[in-house]
Amino acid sequence: MIIQFNFSNYKTFKDKVTLNMVASNYDKDTNEYDNVINNDKLSLRLLKSSVIYGPNAGGKSKFIDAITFFQQFILKSSKDSQEGEKINVQPFRLNSRSAKDVSEFEMTFIIDKTIYRYGFEVNQEIVTAEWLYYRPAKKEIELFYRTGQSIEFDKKRLDKVSLILDFDILRKNSLMLSVLAQFNSDKAIIILNYFRTMNCISGLVERGYRGSSITKVKEDENKRKQIIDLLRSADLGIEDLRYVNLIETFDNKTQKSIADIQDKVNDIDPHMFASIATKHQVYDDDNNPDGFVEFSMSEEESNGTQKYFYLAGLILDALEQGMILIVDELDSKLHPNLVAKIVSLFNSKITNPKNAQLIFNTHDTNLLSSGIFRRDQIWFISKDRYGASKLYSLADFKTDTVRKKEPFEENYIRGKYGATPFLNEFNYITEQILNNNGKTG
Repeated sequence: MIIQFNFSNYKTFKDKVTLNMVASNYDKDTNEYDNVINNDKLSLRLLKSSVIYGPNAGGKSKFIDAITFFQQFILKSSKDSQEGEKINVQPFRLNSRSAKDVSEFEMTFIIDKTIYRYGFEVNQEIVTAEWLYYRPAKKEIELFYRTGQSIEFDKKRLDKVSLILDFDILRKNSLMLSVLAQFNSDKAIIILNYFRTMNCISGLVERGYRGSSITKVKEDENKRKQIIDLLRSADLGIEDLRYVNLIETFDNKTQKSIADIQDKVNDIDPHMFASIATKHQVYDDDNNPDGFVEFSMSEEESNGTQKYFYLAGLILDALEQGMILIVDELDSKLHPNLVAKIVSLFNSKITNPKNAQLIFNTHDTNLLSSGIFRRDQIWFISKDRYGASKLYSLADFKTDTVRKKEPFEENYIRGKYGATPFLNEFNYITEQILNNNGKTG
């Protein structure tokens, strides 16, 4: 579970921003039973979901990019790059100082009832700093702290660091944590496995995660039924799903060519030549059931139905395994009621017994009036006149400014909380167009 994520000097964000998943005491009487994870051992109350609002080009997607970069750099820095290769990090470029400065990332999280705090500083050339702490009891313990290529570490708990230093294999552009995992350090492996189960996805492009649902339909009968139940609950008219192997419809020569390509290309999509058939009820002229008909998911179902189906596999994984799902533009192609349904699956003790977390951004203001969020689950991103984005929560406002029961959607739309487009210039230009309509030069 994520406790907190903060970063600075990355893309549209100049100063440090923090997403805090710790539940506020002020909102204790609002959706406390379902929306909050109570960890008595660690004396923590954590939120099961958070939603982020903001104008176009305000920084919502760039915030998701920051989490994605943090995760992917941890997983790949030691094996997907060579000495001297650039680090794919972009600082805030609208300030002359920050454009040359390092970018910093840090996350505090829980694995197996133990709190970890891990972070690093990087520029496009090297890792300038890196640190790892953990808290097995009440006291936080430093496991290692890296400054450039110099490392101080706990020799008892991280003995593998000595081997890495002796062999001088830590590259300037890779993370110590990633290298430690390659040396079978128990704690490093635990942390990397944690980040492997974190899914950061785009709600605009399903291509990156469509395989999750397709695999379940093909290989797991129980999961297939669960996905069908999710589709039925969304009232999409789908009664059943069937995996279709398109390769079997090709001639022998084509099948052999495809097999040869699959053998040679390691990262080819295993479902490139797969399709999902959806089963719908057919009715006669008297509206009585009269058999079924199959449609192609990719060719005949709506974009919204396709997205919900492809998301379903990741949603089930998160809920059943207590994983973290982070989605950019969750509402894209989906009806507001369906988005609310997805959020409610996470904000529920019944459907989310393993305490999975959902973090997403959206333009769907209907969620603000749905009653499914507390104040501390609602976040905004806005950009100042100098191009720098900032992140803040509805819970950050004074209690006499924002009350628990006020109409959040209405107040947000009229600009009370900020993070909305400033349209005066747009209105002026529109007025000029209307005034000049029909005039000739």
